[in-house]
Amino acid sequence: MNLEGKVALVTGASTGIGAATAIALAREGADVAVNYLRSKQAAEEVAAQIEKLGRRVSLVQADVKVASEVDAMIEKTVAELGPVDILFNNAGALVARCPVVEMTEELWDEVIALNVKGTFLPTRRVIAGMMERGWGRIINNASVAAQHGGGPGVVAYASAKGAVIGFTRGLAKELAATGVTCNAVAPGLIETPFHDKFTDAEKRKALVQMVPMRRWARPEEVASAVVFLAGKGSSYMTGQTLTIDGGWYMH
Repeated sequence: MNLEGKVALVTGASTGIGAATAIALAREGADVAVNYLRSKQAAEEVAAQIEKLGRRVSLVQADVKVASEVDAMIEKTVAELGPVDILFNNAGALVARCPVVEMTEELWDEVIALNVKGTFLPTRRVIAGMMERGWGRIINNASVAAQHGGGPGVVAYASAKGAVIGFTRGLAKELAATGVTCNAVAPGLIETPFHDKFTDAEKRKALVQMVPMRRWARPEEVASAVVFLAGKGSSYMTGQTLTIDGGWYMH
């Protein structure tokens, strides 16, 4: 197996892309820490699937934008599985659709904290160990919204995910000589609870018409890209963002 003997931590792993990726990493041989905030039952179901694959699993509740909770999450992961070799910073959310003219400072701060600080804190906590061991994979979940600005009411989210891409590139340069890589994925329209909450049926129909492939993606299609970035095949890639959007945004 490609990731045999590796320990992976996936934040926001109870549903959607996070859940699919946690299972995909386990299928490739990794032991996996499944982070969640509120969806304990869904996280337990993900953990059960990982155990069925014969891998070790740790269930860790934590708010990724709170440093003390992130520290406790890493400590629990290390105690139960071992040092983190692969970190997928998946936790994030739109929070609410809101035009800038109506946006409160509190909403702006919440979106930035969840998506940017929630990427920074877990990363800061694991990279020293990765550097000492001379191997590690940091993978950040950005969004195609960071590349084309997103739809109505998502300026804060697009800005936050743009910062995630900038963070990915900057960190990749810092770590390039250490054996630790840092890359990102930028999903487009993915069938997850994210869009169930924020995108109504009419908007969903309109959005898919902008995608050359004329369909939504499955979470597993993003997970496969994360698995690639976590494995040996991506060993000479760092600072890159893989856009997974059916051709919606083309460079």
